[in-house]
Amino acid sequence: MTDESRGLEEPGGLEKPADLDEPAEPAELTEAALEALLFVAERPLARREIATLAGVDRATVDARLGDLEVSLIGRGIRLVLSNDRVELVTAPETGALIARYVGADAVRLSPASLETLAIVAYRQPVTKGAIERIRGVDSDYTIRSLLHRRLVVELGRSEAPGRPYLYGTGFEFLERFGLTSLEDLPLLDVDVAGRLAQEDVVAEPGADGGADAEPADGEIGADDATTAGSTADVS
Repeated sequence: MTDESRGLEEPGGLEKPADLDEPAEPAELTEAALEALLFVAERPLARREIATLAGVDRATVDARLGDLEVSLIGRGIRLVLSNDRVELVTAPETGALIARYVGADAVRLSPASLETLAIVAYRQPVTKGAIERIRGVDSDYTIRSLLHRRLVVELGRSEAPGRPYLYGTGFEFLERFGLTSLEDLPLLDVDVAGRLAQEDVVAEPGADGGADAEPADGEIGADDATTAGSTADVS
């Protein structure tokens, strides 16, 4: 038995491959490989997950993502980044053609949904209580509807008494409104921005006290939501 084979022998006479404990060869993450990975992924991928799969460091992933984002400008696919996650989506200008192909009708949002979504988009992370103080009406049904459509997502819990849920927007919001990041949100009208910035808005509920009543004068309404860059038709 040679010295080399003796070093590979396990107790009990079992042998193991010579490279079992050797570190894997460092992989090279090319722009093409990253694009292919994101194309076949059925969900957004975290940058750390990509680094683990490719066997590279985070800096390499960030560099390739930057290269890919630039390469996709002007093409039918866009790279969407939300916090640590990334995903490939279709370009917003191709939405009408793709909708005809898949036979999907545009999802129409009610004025109540639009104004709630605008508040969440610009104030996130935000609690249901803060949304209701700004709108002046109970918003439980509207928030649940937006959660069901995945336009709004839960981001965790607040440290405030009762630890209410914090809400924000996710990938569905970016995709359906043709945004690549929250930085693409249009600037708000000064008056609207001022109302959204108020932490202690005191407003009375609708006359009937019901959920999602029409906003009273001075509250954020559907027109304000549209001004904020939202639209009633999303695809």
